[in-house]
Amino acid sequence: MDKKLVVSSSPHILIKESTPKIMYTVTASLIPAGIGAVYFFGIRALWIMLIGIVSAVITEFVIAKMLKKPVTVTDGSAVLTGLLLSYNVSVQVPLWMPAVGAFFGIAVGKMVFGGLGYNPMNPALLGRAFLLASWPAKMTVFDKAVPQGGTVSGIDMMTSATPLNVYKSSHEILANSSQYSIEKVQQANEALGKLYDSIEGLFWGKIGGCIGETSAALLLLGAAFLMYKRYIGWKIPFFYIGTVAVLSWIFGAPDSYFGGNVLFALFSGGLILGAFYMATDMVTSPVTFRGRIYFGIGCGVITFIIRRYGGYPEGVSYSILLMNLVAPLLDRYTQPKIFGGRKKK
Repeated sequence: MDKKLVVSSSPHILIKESTPKIMYTVTASLIPAGIGAVYFFGIRALWIMLIGIVSAVITEFVIAKMLKKPVTVTDGSAVLTGLLLSYNVSVQVPLWMPAVGAFFGIAVGKMVFGGLGYNPMNPALLGRAFLLASWPAKMTVFDKAVPQGGTVSGIDMMTSATPLNVYKSSHEILANSSQYSIEKVQQANEALGKLYDSIEGLFWGKIGGCIGETSAALLLLGAAFLMYKRYIGWKIPFFYIGTVAVLSWIFGAPDSYFGGNVLFALFSGGLILGAFYMATDMVTSPVTFRGRIYFGIGCGVITFIIRRYGGYPEGVSYSILLMNLVAPLLDRYTQPKIFGGRKKK
């Protein structure tokens, strides 16, 4: 017999996709949002992206050399981490901050656990969480991050706060109107009304925020490409965004139920960026059908709670990081029934 029988462990079905191909395709899908960031915020946005990418690649290279492990920087995962980290900071942060955030994300969030495939949390979000905890003032100031043809908040009279900041402060005033003057309450009502009129600007990118989350339209364009290539599924983004939409509709109005503005909740902040590009990370999200549904719902619930009741106006990063930690448990308890087997009673 010329051909011998080959016996091996699973998986037995091979596809043509590879880690570098997937990573560079995801990176390419983020290019429209990156071009939009440079258009809206200027060439400084490009410098921040390049610094984040270079810092991530160098960090992974040096640590791999120090640990005498195979150097895998060409697989594109460090490039993607650096780019996503830079998309999660304001254009006015000092240029050393994306370098520090990318270093922390790669060193502590990835290499400590053994590299790609072993990290329990999304490295880019871990780097952003580190920056936010260490330098909150620099990470939450957007007064100089004015987009081309727009304003930071979407309201002409407010030039330094993001839409979610204005929403949170106005919501607080209206929910406790007896503690504020009539003039203050009227101003909060006007601010909310103008925010809801600015949804078109939120969708196209004429309102301030982190450099990669500004234009929902450009992010959705890249996400559609990834879904067409089947690199990301629909379950996590659908249930994540859907949960935020439902909760924001029910509890989003300051003085009544079922009166919240759903479109504002969806297009403001980093929800689109997080739901399609970071919550769907293959390494840190569940693989089972029901696990992905629960993961998306959990991200949505935590995001809404932080936005509505937390100290920060945005909760996308922390919600995904927290759900990353329970992803193994979701996989364990949502395993499908083995073919021919029976459910345990």
